[in-house]
Amino acid sequence: MSTKVVIKQSTYFDSVSLMSLSTKANQIEGVEQAVIAMGTEMNKEVLKNVGLLTPELEAAKSSDLMIVVKAATEELAESAYVQIEELFTKKKGGSKGASEIKYPTIDSAAASIPEANLAIISVNGAFAAREARKALENDLHVMLFSDNVSIEDEIALKQYAHEKGLLMMGPDCGTAIINGVALCFGNAVRKGSIGIVGASGTGSQEVSVRIHDFGGGITQLIGTGGRDLSEQVGGIMMIDGIKALEADAATKVIVLISKPPAASVQEKVLAQVKNCTKPVVVYFIGGDEEAVVAAGGHFAKTTKEAALKAVVLAGANEDEINKRALNWPLIEEVRAKLAPEQKYVRGLFCGGTLCDEAMYLAMETFADVYSNIQKNPDYKLKNIHESKAHTYLDMGDDDFTNGKPHPMIDPSLRIARFLQEAKDPSVGVILMDFILGFGSHEDPVGVMLPAIVEAKAQAAKAGRHLEILGYVMGTDLDTPNFDEQVKKLMDAGVTIASSSTNAGLLAREFVVKGA
Repeated sequence: MSTKVVIKQSTYFDSVSLMSLSTKANQIEGVEQAVIAMGTEMNKEVLKNVGLLTPELEAAKSSDLMIVVKAATEELAESAYVQIEELFTKKKGGSKGASEIKYPTIDSAAASIPEANLAIISVNGAFAAREARKALENDLHVMLFSDNVSIEDEIALKQYAHEKGLLMMGPDCGTAIINGVALCFGNAVRKGSIGIVGASGTGSQEVSVRIHDFGGGITQLIGTGGRDLSEQVGGIMMIDGIKALEADAATKVIVLISKPPAASVQEKVLAQVKNCTKPVVVYFIGGDEEAVVAAGGHFAKTTKEAALKAVVLAGANEDEINKRALNWPLIEEVRAKLAPEQKYVRGLFCGGTLCDEAMYLAMETFADVYSNIQKNPDYKLKNIHESKAHTYLDMGDDDFTNGKPHPMIDPSLRIARFLQEAKDPSVGVILMDFILGFGSHEDPVGVMLPAIVEAKAQAAKAGRHLEILGYVMGTDLDTPNFDEQVKKLMDAGVTIASSSTNAGLLAREFVVKGA
């Protein structure tokens, strides 16, 4: 084996770009492993764990770009490096004929583009709060994609933004749609009269996609970052988001989305809902229906219900909407195929809220539901690399992505886990999401197909049926093409769910015994 190491001093690329470039580099023929990352301590730890850290890399600064290529021979490593350089050249070149002006600081950019009112920040977490504050000081709304920002910095930034009447989306805010433009991760949805404030990225994406599916459209999708509804932060951004959408003449209905909020913060948010002059649909996973209704809100138990209630409140005729009912004959058919010992569901998710939703639906029927994101410590996996009973994994959680690309960008970790789960004779159903749209893998289904075909063949050889259930989250406006992605899965023998909610319900019902 030969390893080529290149360090480019004071050369910065954001984490989203580097994750995408790393994924493409690892697909180059002859490459055993490729890492393209900034010289942070966390990235060095990743290199150390995979046996690639050298003294040269150890000495790299956080502002330096590290390129590491491992291949069978020195010639293959050198050839791969040349191709990686070409990837960087293509990125810098951008669209044909396009011109690009680069500004060294937020101050200089704001001065040169006085009409700008929003900054998207994706830098190393050690510098993210500083850059976000600079943007706020320049009267810019902020979408802070970066994570690893202290909760103290988050609170200070959000309080400062609140005082200035600005939105502070994040940190760790992965999804927004502002004036029809999807930012970071997002889907192509039609414009309409429904506004979303979401403390969950994929949950917000899913509700926006379902609203589109039911014939509605989006005015704005405001992300808050996942910690906004924690006890410490206090829902500052969600409350300000509600106020912003209430003041927006185009928004007729508001939808709130979050994983389970702190009880005191839910109380604050619902107080704002009670004072809101527009109808508000509240989807807090595992939420308190009585409290929502008492505040004058419209409670939703699932993402699908949240979208349906929103489009009806916005004026759609419910009788004319295809609600994507469950296919009960299909459920009976799958139950008949599974052996008595095939009792368990294994969910392998890119989307955290999609995982949470499916897990909560499973918990309505089964007691033995485990996860890396379980709130109940008795059912939180002690070892995330070993599943127990019904296991639902958020593979985009820090447990899996620390120093590694998110599975929406690089699905290699999920592929390996899928093949592991497929060999377990107690598994009846493997449930997976495939997320389309801006920022995601260019062919999330295609890259998974060889593993699906292999797993199906191995199960058949062992004399058992393996039910693979897939949900493609996207719209007819998304790239890659939604229908083509679905067809690829169906051609490989994968059962398709029409929504995140239906995916969770189908997986649960498939393995119910004695029904």
